[in-house]
Amino acid sequence: MKYIKSHFWYYKNQRNGIFIIVFFILILQSIILFADFSSQDTTALNAEKISAIRQHIDSLEAIERERRTPKIFPFNPNYISDYKGEQLGMSLAEIDRLLLFRKKNKFINSAIEFQKITKVSDTLLAKMAPHFKFPEWVSKRNEQNKYKEDLRQGETNRKEKTVSTNDINKATKEDFKVIYGIGEKLSERIIKYRSKLQGFSFESQLYEIWGLKKEIIEQLFSVFKIVEKPVIIKNNINSMSFKELLKNPYIDYELCKKIFDYKEEIAEFQDISELKNIKDFPLVKYDRIVLYLHAK
Repeated sequence: MKYIKSHFWYYKNQRNGIFIIVFFILILQSIILFADFSSQDTTALNAEKISAIRQHIDSLEAIERERRTPKIFPFNPNYISDYKGEQLGMSLAEIDRLLLFRKKNKFINSAIEFQKITKVSDTLLAKMAPHFKFPEWVSKRNEQNKYKEDLRQGETNRKEKTVSTNDINKATKEDFKVIYGIGEKLSERIIKYRSKLQGFSFESQLYEIWGLKKEIIEQLFSVFKIVEKPVIIKNNINSMSFKELLKNPYIDYELCKKIFDYKEEIAEFQDISELKNIKDFPLVKYDRIVLYLHAK
């Protein structure tokens, strides 16, 4: 007992030291338990910046994926090798059919012919065909053949339809649609221009319509023609104002000014043919311009 007691017996200075140590231990424990060590100055990342960083990373990944993806450059399908055909997704049998065809010193000149020879699927052909590159003369010939075929098909469709009239000045929008190559917009454009002219007086006036190709006009006149010329009310050029003369579909501002300047010099036109005396007057338009004018 005395032995145990001797272990708990301290001098006064020693006891004070122990109390101080215990006091500091308690304070440290309290700080650890109750103090908040999280920094109040921590800056939160901006959500928009994070999103922008992610987008940038995604774009870099997409660029890298595209860089690694094998690119298909334009090629002539007549010279597809075993390796090239395998890369494009062709089977050995399809490649062999192509090579056997080429051994006969024959050439493929279209995507349809390529499919016919190799028997590739429509899906694979759709994937490959945009990259086919034939010689220029072959491409032109294919375009011409396609156009001729379209014309034949259009002629067949036209024969199956009827028109309300053969007079181009009375034909309706639906009548014009019978012609292959003329749809909603072109038929409306034809009628709008016909109204502007007050009717077609010359067949050549069809060539003035924007977007109407020569081949379509030729088809158009295989069905329609000018049966009755329009009755156009002519205006006296001597009594017309500048704005009124400018409404003539074949007279622009510059020509209108020249006509008025000339009229001031001669006082008035005695005959409409005097228009030809104006410097730089467009003689090729004379017959059309005088459809709407007279001098007396």
